[in-house]
Amino acid sequence: MSTERDDLITMLDGQREMFRIAVTGVSDEQARSRSTVSELTLGGLLHHLGATERHWLKVIADKDENAEFDTTGAATAYVMTAEQTLADQLAKWEAAAAATNQVIHTHPNLDELVPLPTAPWQPEREWWTVRQVLLHIYREVAHHSGHADIIREAIDGQNTTYTRAGIDPEQAFPQ
Repeated sequence: MSTERDDLITMLDGQREMFRIAVTGVSDEQARSRSTVSELTLGGLLHHLGATERHWLKVIADKDENAEFDTTGAATAYVMTAEQTLADQLAKWEAAAAATNQVIHTHPNLDELVPLPTAPWQPEREWWTVRQVLLHIYREVAHHSGHADIIREAIDGQNTTYTRAGIDPEQAFPQ
């Protein structure tokens, strides 16, 4: 029988896998390109996910009751720059993901309350349990995995559902 912690990791890793599928085989140029009317790109989403996991792990570790969200990087939060590569961003996210999984495995108390940084959109300090922070990471990964699937499909027709299942939609569903 699995534990709550095992279940958290299994669900989070499943969403991470969906995102990885969406970026597999994409060039750096494609990762930076907009394929829909949205400003979002695959590389920008990947950059954001790595930063997001690192940010929330820092919130858990620091427990800083005076923390304020640093908005200085907001303009580039979803941007993969010309100097960055998809491989580098993926490696950074993989390291952050491993650190998140380690926290899930080893944190002594998922019910421990941690203060959240205040932000312009959240001026009053809130307190979440470690579990809530981890579930927020899950929500972010799942949310952006959906975005990535749409963006990838707009780039070259690849679909994470079919790719994960090993189905060629043109052969499975001939027109």
